[in-house]
Amino acid sequence: MVNAFEKVFSDSKKIELGNESPLSVPTHTDDSHKMLIFGPHPDDECIIGALPLRLRKENVNVKNVAVTLGSNVSERARRLGELKDACAYLNWPLILCGDEGLDSVNIDCLMENRELWEANVDVIYDILKRERPDSITIPNVEDANSTHVGVHMLVIDALEKMDKDFECNVVETEFWGANRSPNLMVQSSNEEVSQLITALSFHKGEVARNPYHLTLCPWMMDNVRRGGELVGGQGGAVPDFTYATLYRCLKFKDGELSNLYDDGKFVSSTDNLDFLF
Repeated sequence: MVNAFEKVFSDSKKIELGNESPLSVPTHTDDSHKMLIFGPHPDDECIIGALPLRLRKENVNVKNVAVTLGSNVSERARRLGELKDACAYLNWPLILCGDEGLDSVNIDCLMENRELWEANVDVIYDILKRERPDSITIPNVEDANSTHVGVHMLVIDALEKMDKDFECNVVETEFWGANRSPNLMVQSSNEEVSQLITALSFHKGEVARNPYHLTLCPWMMDNVRRGGELVGGQGGAVPDFTYATLYRCLKFKDGELSNLYDDGKFVSSTDNLDFLF
């Protein structure tokens, strides 16, 4: 088994990157629910994209908000081009914060440069005010990477500026740092995992130096192991999923965050996700 895994991983490096036609998805209507993905970096939208991908297939209007294009200014044009290609493949419209993404989205900026931080908050606030989403995704506050943590805090600050009548679901994601209390495990079919890997492969410059698109499968398999205990409760039966992604679903209402529902939920690849709305 170990040898087989190694061979598949090695052979997969030969697959051409970013060379697929856009997915065919339903046309959303004017009254479709709207989800905004707040992506810290180009590629995050694909890594955490299991739930948005499922929702898009259920006629939800999913848009990706590129909060930053990375800290390396010389690479931003390339990363933006790759991000556009990935979003085109997924059929997710792209919203770019500013001309080249935001700078210094991290705790250091929050603590040491309040003027820049508040300017960044205003950019996110303007997007929220214009789009008025039903749901958003943000990294969990312990997602380890400084920009991921910064995006969490930035969006929360922007939410607190919204009018009192505004409410939405806040779906916390994870990658660099695990969420301590996920309450949703979403199974992905083999086809959906393949689509996420394909989308990730459009970020050619990133995966060429580090083929992390090929480790999405084992990461999602390990999510099933973790989610069986963390979402379902210690000692509970683990669902017969191969691939899954973990999330924490919250409700932002009256200026506060609370759990969207009690206990945890396992969602199979054939279940409906209407309960999120």
